[in-house]
Amino acid sequence: MSCVLRARMLGTGAAIGAFALLGGGCGSSTDATATPGGDAVSVVASTNVYGDIAQRIGGGKVSVTSFISDPGQDPHSFEAGTRSRLALAKAEVVIENGGGYDDFVGTLLKGSGSKAEVLNAVRISGKTAPAGEELNEHIWYDLPSVALLADRISAALAKADPGDAAVFSANAAAFKAELKTLEGKLAELKAAHAGEGVAITEPVPGHLLAAAGLENRTPEEFSEAIEEGDDVPPRLLRETLALITGKKVEALVYNAQTSGPHTERLEKAAKDGGVPVVPVTETLPAGKNYVSWMDGNIAALRKALS
Repeated sequence: MSCVLRARMLGTGAAIGAFALLGGGCGSSTDATATPGGDAVSVVASTNVYGDIAQRIGGGKVSVTSFISDPGQDPHSFEAGTRSRLALAKAEVVIENGGGYDDFVGTLLKGSGSKAEVLNAVRISGKTAPAGEELNEHIWYDLPSVALLADRISAALAKADPGDAAVFSANAAAFKAELKTLEGKLAELKAAHAGEGVAITEPVPGHLLAAAGLENRTPEEFSEAIEEGDDVPPRLLRETLALITGKKVEALVYNAQTSGPHTERLEKAAKDGGVPVVPVTETLPAGKNYVSWMDGNIAALRKALS
């Protein structure tokens, strides 16, 4: 089940009403760069993950606005306001995750009059759900998909600013080279730990864990219930806790941006039982860029598995 932001949880009609009520008071739409001047390409991203990637590729030639940028904010509770709609109306390039994660972007675009080129990371990735399953839409944890997105961002920026196309292409190539280094680190983890089990609270880091060759042993119903904010039946909670108390997993990978009594019980059980806890987030932590963030996640996994 998709990791639904507040606008989608409200439903389209209610979300539009929320946008109107919030007006300009929404503090979640923030400028991700101090680039001055009217010649910069205006880019809007649903989260600061994509905003950071666009900034890396655009450099001083872009002005980036990221709707969700507070590392302490639960992305599920995001509510867009008038400032978000105005930013979209002025944007030349819009980057959304897609896959149901940030449907509020599409809702805002419908009434914004925007003529921006819209880049949908899930569509660009080419990933589809396995038969009988739902797609894990947290595509920014899949490094090859991020590399594909980088090329599309470079092309979109070049279309908006042809004179700087070579700059965008060179920046994208350098960024992808760093992604390749990260992929190499994941390959090393896979060679050393393929098949080892982990537990998760939500599917957020699923693509990264799969690339490291790790097996998610959490009951799918548990992580889906946590992701959707649904109640977890006692039997299912006991089954998930048993993975930790029974030392059937090497680590608990914990979404630090959303928590509740069930996930807190898992975290406590892991700490009490000596099972390493690896926190992950859905947006960039303070002081990190995309590459350093993912590098830190990989390093934390390596430490936990060692």
